[in-house]
Amino acid sequence: MVKSPGLFGFIKALWRIARGRPQVPPSQRDNPLLNALLRRRSVRSFANRPLPDDVFAAILEAGRTAPSTVNLQSWSFATFTADSWRALFEHPIPFKAPRAVMILADAHRDRLALGTDVLPRSPLIEYTLAVMNASLAAMAMNVAAEALGVSSVMLSETGRAGLLDMAYLAQKLRLPPGVFPLTTIVLGYTAGAYPPMPPRLPLQTVSFDGAQGYREPAPGIMCDWLEQMIAGYKVSHLSSSFEAQLRIYQNKIGQAEADLHRMIFGETET
Repeated sequence: MVKSPGLFGFIKALWRIARGRPQVPPSQRDNPLLNALLRRRSVRSFANRPLPDDVFAAILEAGRTAPSTVNLQSWSFATFTADSWRALFEHPIPFKAPRAVMILADAHRDRLALGTDVLPRSPLIEYTLAVMNASLAAMAMNVAAEALGVSSVMLSETGRAGLLDMAYLAQKLRLPPGVFPLTTIVLGYTAGAYPPMPPRLPLQTVSFDGAQGYREPAPGIMCDWLEQMIAGYKVSHLSSSFEAQLRIYQNKIGQAEADLHRMIFGETET
């Protein structure tokens, strides 16, 4: 059970969030690509303003040219306008964004080209490679959007648009075996100021000297991070809470796990 911080802990957590900044060496602070990457935030309020076709095409091109294992390019992108999304899903794009692109891990297309002689059936490795490659493409699109002045957010559950609803999405998009919905990037122009940087773990917690082996987090680090997550979520989602969002995930993960097992192996997990 996630324990919420008391009032003092809540205020302290918000203060830490407000003070959070990317830690960039002074010599690198003027790099425009680095600044676009560090400036990116998940935006959940979009202006009633269309996204030009050429801007959207440039974002897709960043995904198409992303790096991938042995250049397998094991991804597919399902693109949507506001009208086509509503026609398929019977509700608006989440947060009323004007455009969306669903990122799919695609192990199907390479198998068609290479056959079983080159790619013997190895479903977990195929799935992992496809997820890894498609995730690189998704990040490339996010950074390209930011560089072009376009805001975005990647969805895993909101609007049944991510991997927690992959069976539903596979049916809606008529996907062949070996193609797995991962996330939807919704794109548009923000309707307000960017939110602050979400709570980030210190570099010393997420990196370590490989020669020294894995290092456990220092006492209190994960507790402090969790308190910031709870406080920040409450402020940015006034009608919900971090605990409520975790319960949604808890309720959906079991079914998503069974659906994924069936989609990979063609049978129900036992």
